[in-house]
Amino acid sequence: MLEIRDLTKRFGDTLALDGMSFTVHAGEIYGFVGSNGAGKSTTMRIALGVLAKDDGEVLLEGTPLNDDSRRRIGYMPEERGLYGKEKILDQLIFLGKLHGMSTVEARESGRSLLEQLGLGERLDDKLDDLSLGNQQRVQLAASLIHDPDVLILDEPFSGLDPVAVQVMSEMLIERANRGVPVVFSSHQLDLVQRLCHRVGIVAHGKMVAEGTVAELRSRGPLRYAVGTTAREWYPAGTTVVATSSDTVVLEVHADISDQDILHAALAQGPVHSFQRVVPDLNDLFKEVVSA
Repeated sequence: MLEIRDLTKRFGDTLALDGMSFTVHAGEIYGFVGSNGAGKSTTMRIALGVLAKDDGEVLLEGTPLNDDSRRRIGYMPEERGLYGKEKILDQLIFLGKLHGMSTVEARESGRSLLEQLGLGERLDDKLDDLSLGNQQRVQLAASLIHDPDVLILDEPFSGLDPVAVQVMSEMLIERANRGVPVVFSSHQLDLVQRLCHRVGIVAHGKMVAEGTVAELRSRGPLRYAVGTTAREWYPAGTTVVATSSDTVVLEVHADISDQDILHAALAQGPVHSFQRVVPDLNDLFKEVVSA
């Protein structure tokens, strides 16, 4: 379990983190989302010891992180940090050895990861000879080379084609199924909604909303889509937010039940469908960060 507790960080007069807190449990994929400059990368870099915190703490299994325990973390930065002119397997071996692996162990792990990522025939290619998407796959392999106990990934899906997204998603799910806490930031909220067990939305350096995808989506406004061609039957306490030729979407503002809305519609004519409209994560994100 990875715990971020009350992190505070200033850069001059700018308060980058203002009591940032969240927990990623074993076997959980946690989506860490926010606008540019919200504090996501700063939080990750403090967890990795790249930046010093002003206050707060980062714990792994209840113990404050130190240089030794940070070796148990696999990190994938947003900016590609590998060497363009070096062979990709050689780089993975080098990184594995930095994590305490033997050359044989690192070579075996690197070969296996590249095979899983569809790069088994590119072991001796230089990084610059690969497409940007394949470079991103190598970057993921670099974060996994030492079989980490925790995964922290900053925008791992950026620039990937749909096939690469699927491959990377499957690898993150597989790691989580082994009990590894996985936290990743992303602006691709459709992927976050599909992959994550829980999501934290950050703005201005603090956590502003957190929960399962279902919990977060249920926080949105209460709306119903009514399949009817009838108009002007709407109960008091509702507002029309959208219409089409055969549907009306109402937002509820008062203590009125779905049955009240349905009966009001039926009193004016046939109703062909009736359902609650649950906002997707993208809509909720816009609402929360602009609040």
